[in-house]
Amino acid sequence: MSRTSENLISELKEEYLQDIEIIENTQIVIYIEVNTFLGVIKKVKDYGFDFLVDLTAVEEEGLSCIYHFMSLVSNELIRIKVKLDEKLELPSLTQDWLAANVQEREVYDLFGINFIGHPNLKRILCPDNFIGHPLRKDFKIIERR
Repeated sequence: MSRTSENLISELKEEYLQDIEIIENTQIVIYIEVNTFLGVIKKVKDYGFDFLVDLTAVEEEGLSCIYHFMSLVSNELIRIKVKLDEKLELPSLTQDWLAANVQEREVYDLFGINFIGHPNLKRILCPDNFIGHPLRKDFKIIERR
């Protein structure tokens, strides 16, 4: 782990105390709640993790949104896993990362997570008249062709 990552982790632990969980393995994973999302993302960017590699979602006990950021200087990856509340919404990152545009639309389409402030949040893979979100565990196929 680089000095940059060590400093970032140290500052996040100091500032957020019990609000985040950090697991250091081959890749740093930071588990956070929605209420700390923007603060943690800002710090991650301030520490040079300025490339949004991808974002997706997963449904375990509830829905979580997963972000992978990379520092192009140190070639390190960091994963942020945000546990969503019942509102299923997060602030959009499209203002700071243009790559978030299409990826947020995909997660919206397949999981139903709303990204507040997204400039064009609409379906990207499923037809506009499609009902439901096909990667959710509660999705039911009503009729096959």
